[in-house]
Amino acid sequence: MMLSWKQLILLSFIGCLGGELLLQGPVFIREPSNSIFPVGSEDKKMTFHCEARGNPSPHYRWQLNGSDINLSMEYRYKLNGGNLVVVNPSRNRDTGNYQCFATNSLGTIVSREAKLQFAYLENFKTKMRSTVSVREGQGVVLLCGPPPHSGELSYAWIFNEYPSFVEEDSRRFVSQETGHLYIAKVEPSDVGNYTCVVTSMVTNARVLGSPTPLVLRSDGVMGEYEPKIEVQFPETLPAAKGSTVKLECFALGNPVPQINWRRSDGLPFSGKIKLRKFNGVLEIPNFQQEDAGSYECIAENSRGRNVAKGRLTYYAKPHWVQLIKDVEIAVEDSLYWECRASGKPKPSYRWLKNGEALVLEERIQIENGALTISNLNVTDSGMFQCIAENKHGLVYSSAELKVVASAPDFSKTPMKKLIQVQVGSTISLECKPRASPRALSSWKKGDVIMQEDERISLLKDGGLRIANVTKADVGTYTCIAENQFGKANGSTLLVVTEPTRITLAPSNMDVSVGESVILPCQVKHDPLLDIMFTWYFNGALTDFKKDGSHFERVGGSSSGDLMIRNIQLKHSGKYVCMVQTGVDSVSSAADLIVRGSPGPPAHVKVDEITDTTAQLSWKEGTDSHSPVISYSVQARTPFSVGWQTATTVPEVPPSEVSGGGGSRSELVITWDPVPEELQNGEGFGYVLALRPLGVTSWIQTVVTSPDTPRYVFRNESIMPFSPYEVKVGVYNNKGEGPFSPVTTVFSAEEEPTVAPSQVFANSLSSSEIEVSWNSIPWKLSNGHLLGYEVRYWNNGGEEESSKVKVAGNETLARLCGLKSNLAYYTAVRAYNSAGAGPFSATVNATTKKTPPSQPPGNVVWNATDTKVLLNWEQVKAMENESEVTGYKVFYRTSRQNNVQVLNTNGTSAELLLPINEDYIIEVKATTDGGDGTSSEQIRIPRMTNMDARGSTSAISNVHSVSSYIPIVLFCIANALW
Repeated sequence: MMLSWKQLILLSFIGCLGGELLLQGPVFIREPSNSIFPVGSEDKKMTFHCEARGNPSPHYRWQLNGSDINLSMEYRYKLNGGNLVVVNPSRNRDTGNYQCFATNSLGTIVSREAKLQFAYLENFKTKMRSTVSVREGQGVVLLCGPPPHSGELSYAWIFNEYPSFVEEDSRRFVSQETGHLYIAKVEPSDVGNYTCVVTSMVTNARVLGSPTPLVLRSDGVMGEYEPKIEVQFPETLPAAKGSTVKLECFALGNPVPQINWRRSDGLPFSGKIKLRKFNGVLEIPNFQQEDAGSYECIAENSRGRNVAKGRLTYYAKPHWVQLIKDVEIAVEDSLYWECRASGKPKPSYRWLKNGEALVLEERIQIENGALTISNLNVTDSGMFQCIAENKHGLVYSSAELKVVASAPDFSKTPMKKLIQVQVGSTISLECKPRASPRALSSWKKGDVIMQEDERISLLKDGGLRIANVTKADVGTYTCIAENQFGKANGSTLLVVTEPTRITLAPSNMDVSVGESVILPCQVKHDPLLDIMFTWYFNGALTDFKKDGSHFERVGGSSSGDLMIRNIQLKHSGKYVCMVQTGVDSVSSAADLIVRGSPGPPAHVKVDEITDTTAQLSWKEGTDSHSPVISYSVQARTPFSVGWQTATTVPEVPPSEVSGGGGSRSELVITWDPVPEELQNGEGFGYVLALRPLGVTSWIQTVVTSPDTPRYVFRNESIMPFSPYEVKVGVYNNKGEGPFSPVTTVFSAEEEPTVAPSQVFANSLSSSEIEVSWNSIPWKLSNGHLLGYEVRYWNNGGEEESSKVKVAGNETLARLCGLKSNLAYYTAVRAYNSAGAGPFSATVNATTKKTPPSQPPGNVVWNATDTKVLLNWEQVKAMENESEVTGYKVFYRTSRQNNVQVLNTNGTSAELLLPINEDYIIEVKATTDGGDGTSSEQIRIPRMTNMDARGSTSAISNVHSVSSYIPIVLFCIANALW
């Protein structure tokens, strides 16, 4: 049924209405399936089922072999709902493929094809069969030749007369493929009449052929011969996924051949494979792709062997991986529908619309099974089906495309009437009316159209975002949504409030049992907002009704103070005040510690009683958040009046229990010995208890000397730098005393096992070499790295080596005081408390030659009121001295010790100096080996006239100067700073 454009528009609008009328295209609930009708059946009807749901309810039509069935003209076809009933089915007229079409006002869908076949089995011809004459020991094949039939058959043979059937064994085989009877080696007992029995697996009809006589020839016995395979499977046999595959193999031969199977690729058979009928049938249930491949049947006897080969190929009908689903899209939008199916061979795809092949055009394209329709219009609406098919079958996937066209409508997605936000926050106002196509949105605040700026953004989804909200943003915001079918608007009132702040928060408190306290919680909040206070104690909501005898809310409307009366130990913990408004929430927490009297000691027992003493022991009770200072022991006798305080002598455990260090496989434990006055008797000693961290049982040992401050526990099982829990107790002849608190001590570290890498040596001067290296990789068992040891020696040999140490993670060392122009060798190793690791590879560097011993000579100066010019004689290095690379000029005022340095490459320098003070100047040659010998000091006196000059011989001359320069500048021609 074709609909007009206006009708489709109307249906589209109706489909968008809420709940009153929900239109739905047809969807199959039940589809027809392949059927086999037994010829001659007493049932004279054949029914194909078809049922679909939809609104409006679908109506149905059927096709046979692609042609419509005219139900009004064909009296043999009737429609029962959607089911097609075939009356008196005929093999000649009704065989073929049937399809059901379900249609309503939204479109049409087509069912899968259902094939109708007729099963029948005709009688054998009455013609007598010829006698088969064979020698004893010869193999024979008796042919069955089934009569005309349709449907699956099964075969059996009668020997002589019914019901004596041939029993299959390794010598006799009935093929269910051909129906023939195979006897590998005829024996005298086989002589007789054989009748083939054929049974239809569909109709259960059974027919018998004419008997075939089998007789023995009288011209002798057949000799032995190698197997001859008479029953074998095809060279290539396609097998469907999930099917049960049966391969037959049987051979004639004398002696009777043995049948075996194998895969040609050598892989073993899976556990599901079964061998039946004395290995004559290989059965593979639930055939899968991994079962495909070449199989071999081997027939073997003492005379030889023969092999039959065949290949099983895997195929699978299409199976859906991704179905298409109903979709609702606005006009002018684009549709991308993808359906995907698996199968072997790979399926191809085609599409139907309303039961007919989809017509492709410029805007409607199909690629790799995916359907694309651009610029949708309402006439594109309808029922679509994707068909995936290969040569073994096809599958259908159906869905409805609903192209909708409607004006904007806020009835289903109304805007929020009121939104409250804090000053400084960012707010997004949504505008999402239902509209097809999607509406364009604009915004107004009051009557003013909104424009974008640095705070206001018009969002792509039609919303409005306002950043850094202020009080000035309060007002009514209206979204105007419009498309070609109309427009609508919705409004939101924006209220801006000040943030809630806690002005007086609860603080940590330390109180005693029985006191009453107030935990304050006072806030400043926007008057437009309602406020609610909630208290939590140790994560649980405080119930003021249940705990009213202790907890009470006090304070005004902006206060949520918590009063706790008659406070008890159970009230210790964390208190959180939560303040909530309709816009925000804040909280503050405080810890309350309640201290009280200690609890009673536990497990009090008398360990030993003498004539004058009793030894007691007990476990500590709860301390109620206050350390126990002492214990009071009271006693009474039948003759005493009440309890009396007893005189006690406590034993004291060692203090400062610690340890660490030592050698491999050692745990060193140290403590401060107990003074003699606290040992309380003879036979005093220590009990050491230790255990690896995480282990429950203790290892104990005894130290008998009361003055011993340490103990070394040795065991090969101790891993390097492993944590142990340790405690040290005491004992004397009266028994054991208390243990010290448990402390953690680490076993001895493992010395480093690797050497530093990337070791370099660089000569700095005639007496210094700098050595650098990369730090070693560290592991937990190495403990704490103490540093590195740098060993060095010269050509004299390693036995005369020296060493320096650097601490921690330093990777640089400077070797000083070395001899000049001499090769030094050096190696580096890491060390910790357990010892040193291996040395690195040896590197070497040669110190520089010594600087020249000759000082710069004949230093001459010439001074004006603004500068000093210096000249000196060149220093020439001797053969065993470093070459001169430049000069340094050292200068200072006579009243200061702060020396300034000027570098120059030449034998002259110019100093811009205010000559209002005396200056002391020296010159040194510079070399790679260091600075040379200094020249004699020259003194440039404070000038008293405008020009002066001098040399090292004029050091005592004093000149005055009348000018003053407030800024000191240094300028040296051709000099480097």
